[in-house]
Parts: sequence; structure tokens; C-alpha cells
Amino acid sequence: MKVGTENFSGSDVNMEKLYKVSVRLIQPWKTVLWLLDAALDFGTDLLARLLGSRLVRRHFHLLLSALVLFGPLLSFWVSRYNVFANSNHYVYRKFLRSTWGWTCVLTASFILLRSLAARHPPSLTLRHLSRVAVVGLLWQGGQRLLTLLEDAAGACYEPLSPQDAEGAAAAGQLPLLLHEDWTKASCLRAKLVWRGYDVSQDVLVLCLCCLLLVEELSVFHPHLGQVKPPHGSQGLPLRLVFLLCALLLALWVFLLLCLLAHFPKFPAQQLGGALGYLGWRGLYQGWYRFRSSWGCPGLPSDGLFTSADANKEPR
Repeated sequence: MKVGTENFSGSDVNMEKLYKVSVRLIQPWKTVLWLLDAALDFGTDLLARLLGSRLVRRHFHLLLSALVLFGPLLSFWVSRYNVFANSNHYVYRKFLRSTWGWTCVLTASFILLRSLAARHPPSLTLRHLSRVAVVGLLWQGGQRLLTLLEDAAGACYEPLSPQDAEGAAAAGQLPLLLHEDWTKASCLRAKLVWRGYDVSQDVLVLCLCCLLLVEELSVFHPHLGQVKPPHGSQGLPLRLVFLLCALLLALWVFLLLCLLAHFPKFPAQQLGGALGYLGWRGLYQGWYRFRSSWGCPGLPSDGLFTSADANKEPR
């Protein structure tokens, strides 16, 4: 009996030592996670305050307009050997060609998580999500309309051979052979020359997505003050998605600057920026302000402010 008691007490000592060792190993990880959580809270609070400020909400579209107008002037100073001067760069292929897809997924995720944190009813959540759907329909319809207009207003030309070009130049004719009934896409795919009016759809969607992100993210700061989402694991997904949306906004502004500086196309890029601005103006500054009437999805701040706080709603 005495030997059994000694073995039992020895196992207790081993378990206690194992527990102490595990606590020592876990403690640094808890410290690291606490630091990361504190950094996330501080960073998202700072970004929320910046994007929710009256200065950004009222003047971001002016900053974007100035960038589109004067950005091509940077082409005189940027190097043509810069990595972003290559139109086949990984960033262009990965993000620029799917600008709306990235914006739609992250913005819809942020709206959904914010509505769940605020405990909005399903009908109000669907109304908030419908704003993204309306912008997506506007972009898809505008893209198809612009493609039709570009095909109707332009023509495809094939350069002549050097001998035919010399004869045509001597006769005072243009050294190009016209291909009728070709679309712009098929013409460029065949590596021919397309001449006609053009609107930069890349600049259009970048401007539209930037303005959309600023509008949707600007309510996160008052949301934090009203809803008080819990810290830790419960409030982590919303803050992470908000941070990703803010980083996406910075990436779109950077890509817009790269396009204007390395691939200036006047006035196609300015027309694209103007159409993106008009789309945002007609929705967020026009139709969405009708609140629940006219089948309107409403503004991002709908359902966030009570009647007592209506006069504090940011505009």
C-alpha cells in the first residue's frame, strides 16, 4: 500500500510540472495575441476616425478629381523602367482586372458583419446589401453600354506592307487598310490598330469603387460609438474586414495613380473618372437619400442613429 501511495503522489507531481511548463509556453503567445489585438483596435479606431471625419466625407471626391485631372503630369517625372510601368505586372493582373469583384466581396462582408453587430433586422440588412448590388448593376450595364458605343464610334485598321505603304504615301493616301464590322476587342486581339473615341473603364471602376468604399466605411466610427462592439474574438471579424477594406481603398488609389502616371490617355481617363463620379453622385448623393421611399436602399447610416441622435448624423 505504501508503494502504491508513493507512485500516485509521484504522478501528481509530474502532472503539476507538466501544467506549469504548459502555462509558461502559452503565456508568451497570450502576450503576443494581446499585443496584436491591441494594435488592431488602435489601428482600426484611427482609420475609422479618419474615414468618418467631415473633411474626408466632404472632400474626398475633390481629391480624387484632382488626381484624375493632374495625375498624367507625373508621367514627366516617373521612370519608364519602374516595375509598375509594365502593364503585365502581377498587381495589374491580379487586382485591376477584378476591381469590382474584390470591392463587392469585402464591402458586402463589412456591411453584413456591421449589421449583425448592430442587430439589425433581416429586412434592413438586405437593404444595406442592396446598395452594393445596385452599384454592381450600374457598373455592368455601363460597361456593356460603353463597349457598344466604342465599337460604333471606332474603326479597325491594318498597317500595309512597306512596299504598299510607300506607294500609298506617294499617292497621298493613308497607309492603312480598313476592316469593317470588327469590334474593338477582336481588333486588338488580332494586334491591329483601333482608332476611335475611348473611355477608360479601368479609371471609371477605380473611381467608383474608391467613392463606394469611403461612403460605406465612413459610418464605422459612429457605429463604434453607438453599438460598442465587444473586444476580443467577438469583435475581431468586423475589425479585420474593416481593415482589409481600408487597405483595399489605399490599393485602388495607388493603382489609379500608377495608371495615370505610367499610362496616360487623355481624355479617355478623364472621361472615365467623370462617369465614375457621376455614378456615385447619382446614387449616394441622389437616390439613396430618399430613404425608404421609391424602393431606395437608403444611406449607410440608416438604422444606426436613433431619433435623439439624428442631428449628429454625419453628412
